[in-house]
Amino acid sequence: MKQNAVEPKREPLIRPRTLKVLMAGFAAVLGALLLVEGWAHRHVIFPWEEWYGFYAAFGFVAYVMLVFVAQYLLRPIVMRDEGYYDR
Repeated sequence: MKQNAVEPKREPLIRPRTLKVLMAGFAAVLGALLLVEGWAHRHVIFPWEEWYGFYAAFGFVAYVMLVFVAQYLLRPIVMRDEGYYDR
């Protein structure tokens, strides 16, 4: 049996327009939270916690470091050969 039929084009789970709208919404919420931070009273322990945007920057740097540690330090430790589970 010949299979020359072209497969129907499948839609992605999330359409690109929907993804752009969601990302714009997330960015707007994060920007609003960063602006509102100036009115929030915090009980800080260390002086650098008073810096405007400290927690946003700290969270971003921690996330980037987590990704790099997982990719370059942990991945080689837990990575297996391609046919490891077929044995």
